[in-house]
Amino acid sequence: MEIYILRHGIAEEPKAGARDADRALTSEGRKKLREVMRVAQKAGVSPSLILSSPYRRAFETAQVAAEILGYREEILQTRALIPSSDPKAVWEEIRAHKQAKELLLVGHEPLFGCLVGHLLGTPALQMDFKKGALVRVDLDQFGVQPRGVLRWMLTPRLAGVD
Repeated sequence: MEIYILRHGIAEEPKAGARDADRALTSEGRKKLREVMRVAQKAGVSPSLILSSPYRRAFETAQVAAEILGYREEILQTRALIPSSDPKAVWEEIRAHKQAKELLLVGHEPLFGCLVGHLLGTPALQMDFKKGALVRVDLDQFGVQPRGVLRWMLTPRLAGVD
């Protein structure tokens, strides 16, 4: 399975009294995200399933990705991808969808900075996961502990939009 891990794009600043989950993408965030997704599309990224955090900025990110990557199915929302979640919960969600050939996960930091290390079987590994960045990890087994292979990471700067 090819797993693509996409951190949401740049979002609105938090507003007093407003829920963090309701923050939307900014126009700059959408622009940078579109460029990253265009590069990903040229690289052959074609998810068979997209899972998203239910937070607005992540779901909007998933919608942009789906549009550019030609994904026509429903985007599934899961609380396993909210910022305060745990890499083990995400691993269980991945295992529940192991029939997918290419899985796109859309969510947040600090979860994704830890998730990549967990999927590589090195949970102490931490990543600096920029907004709008996309990472590919390949897995061929779905046992209790993941043992993936890091294939690449694409950031907005590498996509030429920083």
